[in-house]
Amino acid sequence: MPKFGTRMGRILASVAAVAVVAGCSTANSAPGDRADDGTPLVLTTFTVIADMVRAVGGDDVRVESITKVGAEIHGYEPTPSDLRNAASADLIFDNGFGLERWFEDFVATLDVPHVVLTEGIEPIAISTGDYQGLPNPHAWMSPIAGQTYVDNIVAGLSELVPDAAARFEERGAAYRNELQGVAEQLTVFLAALDPDHRLLVTCEGAFSYLARDLGLDEAYLWPVNSDTQGTPQQIRKVIELIQDRNVPAVFCETTVNSASQQQVASESGAEFAGKLFVDSLSEPDGPVPTYLDLLRYDVNLIADGLMQ
Repeated sequence: MPKFGTRMGRILASVAAVAVVAGCSTANSAPGDRADDGTPLVLTTFTVIADMVRAVGGDDVRVESITKVGAEIHGYEPTPSDLRNAASADLIFDNGFGLERWFEDFVATLDVPHVVLTEGIEPIAISTGDYQGLPNPHAWMSPIAGQTYVDNIVAGLSELVPDAAARFEERGAAYRNELQGVAEQLTVFLAALDPDHRLLVTCEGAFSYLARDLGLDEAYLWPVNSDTQGTPQQIRKVIELIQDRNVPAVFCETTVNSASQQQVASESGAEFAGKLFVDSLSEPDGPVPTYLDLLRYDVNLIADGLMQ
């Protein structure tokens, strides 16, 4: 995966002298500082897993996401304030599988433990492009794999706050049951879907795990978000596949430009059926304020598009 450029090096140098004091708490502490009541601060790398940690952690921890709503997670560039806030954290959760290409250098200067949430998940390899053979990082898009995320969250929080371990396990069990319910709903969708339409076409290859759960084939314009999104060759290949399979709808993700996929829809005759949420939740008053909402929203949008 790509390494940081000089900007990250400058940021690391600029905060090195102040990071050691970032954990000090005051009455007017900034976001990222420990709460006045001593509640442990837990950071996550993006909003989706922040919501998962909140669901398990409840009032026993305070959870913040390093990246904000709408951020593109792959190429995120941390700010000095991100590093200062992270230095005051008690625990950091990251996705792993190469998703956060900035994370290794981000935590290199910090004495903060972190938990990798994809630990124990069998990866699906990226099949094309510069990252061919590496794990597809978007495992949370599967409600089955999401249950392993919950297990890892329970374990991490229980080690951080042993006195609350029973509460973490209770909340985790309830959360796993909800995810299992979403997984079971997928079988209903699959049973009603025309076999000829079982192809999920997106901009980024972010749906390998969900496609596996749904029993769908997968096609995309690029495997991982990068500076080159949708070459003429990639676009032509996808258009021909859509026409061969008579697929009624294509999709893109909310955090990337959908222009290439709009072109695919126009030239293939398929409908551009909308944008799917992957790397980020919406604002609280938006359509996917939680991880469970994200899964249900995406499955419903895919179903509406492919069952035409």
